[in-house]
Amino acid sequence: MRIGIIAPPWIPIPPPAYGGIESFIDVLALELAAAGHEVVLAASGDSTCPVERMPGFPPSDDSVMGCTAPELRHLIRAYAGLADVDVIVDNTLGGPVLARSAARRPVVTIVHSPFEEIVLELYGAAAPDMAFVAISHHQASTSRDIRVTEVIHHGIRVEDVPIGPGGSEACFLGRMHPAKGLREAIRVAELAGIRLRIAAKMREPLERAYFEDVVRPALGTHAEYIGELSTEEKFALLGSSCAMLNPIQWDEPFGLVMIEALAAGTPVIATPRGSAPEIVQHGRNGFIDADPAGLAAALQHASSLDREACRASVEERFTAAQMAQNYVALFERMLQREPHRFGEAGLSAVRTDHPRIA
Repeated sequence: MRIGIIAPPWIPIPPPAYGGIESFIDVLALELAAAGHEVVLAASGDSTCPVERMPGFPPSDDSVMGCTAPELRHLIRAYAGLADVDVIVDNTLGGPVLARSAARRPVVTIVHSPFEEIVLELYGAAAPDMAFVAISHHQASTSRDIRVTEVIHHGIRVEDVPIGPGGSEACFLGRMHPAKGLREAIRVAELAGIRLRIAAKMREPLERAYFEDVVRPALGTHAEYIGELSTEEKFALLGSSCAMLNPIQWDEPFGLVMIEALAAGTPVIATPRGSAPEIVQHGRNGFIDADPAGLAAALQHASSLDREACRASVEERFTAAQMAQNYVALFERMLQREPHRFGEAGLSAVRTDHPRIA
């Protein structure tokens, strides 16, 4: 089939450094193309993902991230240019509202953000036949009146991630934000007596302020900030670490960095928030604990876990091929239905419990 994918306009596909949504879009586009589908990508003009790319978009500009006018212009052009596809996959926040009048094809919206009040209101204004895909069961369980059509976990191209030998130091990878739990990670590493290397995006004023006010004073001989890393540098860091600390302080819909770490053979030490219990198998590929002392004890035992088992946990459940197959199956079911029934209940049962790994 011919599949249109709409990316946000802020960061190119693939991202040169930090960009979880953009990395996901790049992998999905490549995997769908590898499976024999025609993929048309509507993304910023400086995107380099090697699939068919719609022309006419300006370069990415993360300085206006979240601004209404640039996103609306991007979406208007995208929906107009994707008139000849079989299905549209929208990864933006405003797209579902615009799609009600602009789309003449079935639209799948992948929900990358939590179902907060403003998101619920926006999605509630979308067309009744809109299909919403949640990226974790926990996220789906918070959708309230928004009917989630399917839960599809993210996947990665495991073959592109080198498995590393591990090391004596732990790492943190994310962005400079309180919700990511960096202050907590530094504390856990200190309690465990294990050195922590921190790689984090720090471009926005709030990120810089958090670093100066909270993170920098906490750094010392046990913790070092090494900056924002390229993809190759990121995998080198993950592969050379004894564990990745991910003591998140919010219900993250899906922690892509966790499966990247596991693919590199590195155990994940996390708090039981959001998607973490769906990814981390306690005692096999990492540990989950809500208490800093418990996380510190887990970090001290991380090197005892089998790095091959960590990688296998991704190969079993979170590959790009599995993810793409799940999306294609959803597209096929939608296209088999009459247009006015695309969003009718029954496409797939949504599990609303939040499994926790003991």
